Amino acid sequence: MDTDSLAGLAPALARVRGPGQYAGGEPNQIVKPRAELRLALAFPDVYAVGMSHHGLRILYEIANGLEGVAAERVFAPFPDMERELRAAGRRLATLETFTPLSECQVIGFSVCYELAASSILTILDLGGVPLTRFARENTGAPLVIAGGGGCLNPEPLSDFIDAFVIGEAEEALPELLAIVRRRLPLRGEDRRKTLRELAARVEGVYVPELYETGVSPGGEVIVAGSLAEEAPLPIRRRLIADLEAAPQVRRPVVPVHETVHERVTLEIMRGCPHGCRFCQAGYATRPLRARTPETLLAAARDCLAASGYDEVGLLSLSSSNHPRFDELLEILDRELAPRGIGLSLPSLRMDQALSGLPARLATVRRSGLTVAPEAGSDRLRAVINKNVGNEDLLAGADEAFRRHWRQIKLYFMIGLPTETEADVLAIAELAHAAARRRGGGRGKGGGPAIHVSVGNFVPKPFTAFQWLGAAGREAWKAKQRLLAGRLDRRLAAFHGHDAEVSLLEAAFSRGDRRLGRVILAAWRAGARLDAWSEHFRPGLWRDAFALHGLSPDDLAARTLDGEAPLPWDHIDCGLGKPFFRREWERAAAAVPTSACGPGSCAGCGAPACAFAPRPDGPGRLHPAGKNTAVVTVNPTPRAGSPGRSEPTSPGP
Repeated sequence: MDTDSLAGLAPALARVRGPGQYAGGEPNQIVKPRAELRLALAFPDVYAVGMSHHGLRILYEIANGLEGVAAERVFAPFPDMERELRAAGRRLATLETFTPLSECQVIGFSVCYELAASSILTILDLGGVPLTRFARENTGAPLVIAGGGGCLNPEPLSDFIDAFVIGEAEEALPELLAIVRRRLPLRGEDRRKTLRELAARVEGVYVPELYETGVSPGGEVIVAGSLAEEAPLPIRRRLIADLEAAPQVRRPVVPVHETVHERVTLEIMRGCPHGCRFCQAGYATRPLRARTPETLLAAARDCLAASGYDEVGLLSLSSSNHPRFDELLEILDRELAPRGIGLSLPSLRMDQALSGLPARLATVRRSGLTVAPEAGSDRLRAVINKNVGNEDLLAGADEAFRRHWRQIKLYFMIGLPTETEADVLAIAELAHAAARRRGGGRGKGGGPAIHVSVGNFVPKPFTAFQWLGAAGREAWKAKQRLLAGRLDRRLAAFHGHDAEVSLLEAAFSRGDRRLGRVILAAWRAGARLDAWSEHFRPGLWRDAFALHGLSPDDLAARTLDGEAPLPWDHIDCGLGKPFFRREWERAAAAVPTSACGPGSCAGCGAPACAFAPRPDGPGRLHPAGKNTAVVTVNPTPRAGSPGRSEPTSPGP
């Protein structure tokens, strides 16, 4: 560790909030000062958020397990620390050895959210790294890569990133680093050769400079072809076929500063059997793959012994659909209860999961439960393929309160396709009915037992709604006012998501390469930490769009031609356009699609799916191998969705 660098940082740390987040030195951090290749694992948000990201923890242990490679962490600073660094002329550095980012060989960003763009530029600039890939040509600057759920449509960030890893990175990252290490140092022509080799030899790697662009009939910039023999087209999403054998976190770095989640996280499953038509994460992580309870218990023991945490949380998109869910809970309960360690359950389906929880579970913390009906009416849930009825939800509320959950948070979206005023008002009626299932409708501390959280529907690539425009800022605000006016605050608390934030998210979600110059202009004008309400300045973004002749309102609301090329068509997520078109047609007719399972296949085309029929009849397309959990799902599960969650698979 460069102690001189830490000592030089001391005056700045004395003047900023939360100085511990910039000081490093946490338990279980890995320091390899003599490593040949230094990878800065960068998370484009602050320490409290990044240290809670499970994918970053996985990649940290994987990369540090490689010979000659040191993986070190860096996060976006708050504005007060940014000012201190600039005033002192200091570069942003890694937490393990305080190595400036410009002296690392690779910088890998884990991108989870469209509004991470400004933080990516802040990290690069403070680290002394040229902002664009064009400025890094013929230089010794670090190779800048990015991955994660926010890179499924990589085009808005393509001016700033040398190479993207599309999909799951546990196997791709070691392959990528082996090539980079062999070709050190990255200078001049060697840099271009390295990028070509990455594109040719590492499945899932997309190098923007190797592709030519064109313009679609609707005016969108699209990838029209490859410029090099090494550049594959399309770029196939990377997939971990055997999740049971994939690495798990064993020794998590223990934060010295407050973080969003302070617990051991067990990723129990990837993929989701339910085809919620709005859910990019559900589609893009198919097929369903699960870890066995025995493997998860071993990981929990290791993490608890190494960290001292007093809580274990389960992570997946649809935890109650784990094929051995009840058994998993019982096994964990037997391990955790005698030690006084709590078990945190994710968002659950109220119609099945609650009634199936073993009553004897002593470790489950029941202060609050989050459930995502998504829509207030059965009709609209049929449109989005959220096949849970109001009666199921109310019965689930009965069960939750009977099992001593004190509050239930209901998550809804407004602005969904085909939504009417009656659908919006149905949210209030459902919330009121659920509250009355608890006598008096009062919860913890005498407050309402039901909390209604409303997000604004944003159409995403690789979903059935990818061609549709968003309702837009004014429509979202009007719908929120309508709902807020109908809710009885004695029964249900209310929170609505910021329409300005959703507008920007919608503009970027289905954006193209034109947005790179918008991002740069907004950042230069002062855009920082846009996912934080106290730092988000929508006026800067509006000015940046206008400067380049674009409008976020128009980009968010535009309906895309169903037959024309899309800005993300060069990315193969494993599910083809015909499937998404068919799902949109079924949505328009409010026809549900059954959940994936034995004897039930939606024909999405997901690779290596255990439930896809064989050409000679019913059965599995591929053997499950070691991942035996995949093929033992409870028969004929009811269609539905577990609610909202970020993609769990790690990106660089």
